[in-house]
Amino acid sequence: MNRLTERFIRYVKIDTQSDPNSPTTPSTEKQKNLSRLLVDELNAMGLNAFMDDLGYTYTKIPGNTNKQVKSIGFIAHVDTSFDAPGANVNPRIIKNYQGDTIKLNDHLSMEPSTFNVLNRVIGEDLIVTDGHTLLGADDKLGVAIIMEFANFIVENPNYEHGDIYICFTPDEEIGRGADHFNHDFFKADFAYTLDGSEVGGIEYENFNAASADLRFIGKSIHPGSAKGKLINALHLAFEFHQMLPVFLNPAYTENYEGFNHLSNLKGAVEEAHMHYIIRNHDKTLFLKQKDDFVSIKNYMNAKYGYDAVELTITDSYFNMYDILKDHMYVIDIAKEAIKNVGLVPNTEPIRGGTDGARLTFDGLMCPNLGTGGYNFHGRFEFASMTQAEKALEVVKEITKIVVNN
Repeated sequence: MNRLTERFIRYVKIDTQSDPNSPTTPSTEKQKNLSRLLVDELNAMGLNAFMDDLGYTYTKIPGNTNKQVKSIGFIAHVDTSFDAPGANVNPRIIKNYQGDTIKLNDHLSMEPSTFNVLNRVIGEDLIVTDGHTLLGADDKLGVAIIMEFANFIVENPNYEHGDIYICFTPDEEIGRGADHFNHDFFKADFAYTLDGSEVGGIEYENFNAASADLRFIGKSIHPGSAKGKLINALHLAFEFHQMLPVFLNPAYTENYEGFNHLSNLKGAVEEAHMHYIIRNHDKTLFLKQKDDFVSIKNYMNAKYGYDAVELTITDSYFNMYDILKDHMYVIDIAKEAIKNVGLVPNTEPIRGGTDGARLTFDGLMCPNLGTGGYNFHGRFEFASMTQAEKALEVVKEITKIVVNN
């Protein structure tokens, strides 16, 4: 087992799930367990690493060149998704995968006919779950690659490079990973998140994103004498949902198409609550989707003659392409690095978001690179360590290109 694989397995065994319902930063203290380990490992390499009180881990590798070069950064997140169990991860290595069905446990299997991505990793070394938890390749594979890169730089003092900044963030999975990022320390001219899927991928277009929280206030009357008086809050919620454009249901969308996703509904006759996430790559269409929510709220309140619907819309992040389109040299460097390791660069819009989107709008240009992880956020998640090794080579090439340009 090589060192990158050992690192990854060590990291995924540490439970770091974030919690969207927690008001603290980090949202779960257990995320710091991995962050402390990373600090210890970086310091053992001879680097000066630290974790701040909010769970962000930082280090700087000073440049060793006399050339005037840009400083670069690499970022990954330590938390894992709350969409599937994340404790007691039991990873298993499959050497030289040959395209057969992967049995995770007695009840769950991955068949190439269903999981088409398996057809793209034939001949590669994979790590899978035992079907009882997620794996944590999102984003501990990115963490492991960056850590192994740092180790490579330390072990090869003659490898020419400029200043390199590294950060591991908490709470990316709940949209808060960039909330307390220390720009005063992290002085990179540009950076890359390692938080993508197939190696060779470069992502620099993401959704504009917002959340919508709705509260419905009903009028509860005994159903035996309810005629003309009862207003059921759950029915108000159903009515609101039915007035949203039906084909903006995410089940009908792909590529650049946006959506309104109902992620939570709870309540009773007197009061009900709904939570949506609103997404679109196109800023104009994104604004139209938010206007739809406001218009429906206003219509229903006028219809019922009181404030039956309360609405709060909160912007989450915006499409980093709106910034990066004027700085495409950051993308060109990554494309050149990918070609240099024998791969074909692949660019696709992110149907989601990363820390990089927020950081780009905060002044740190930060597209996203593939790591070799697949089927994120669930029990079928797996990692190609063959691709992760290639991703490590891409990171090395980026530093080389920056020095030689």
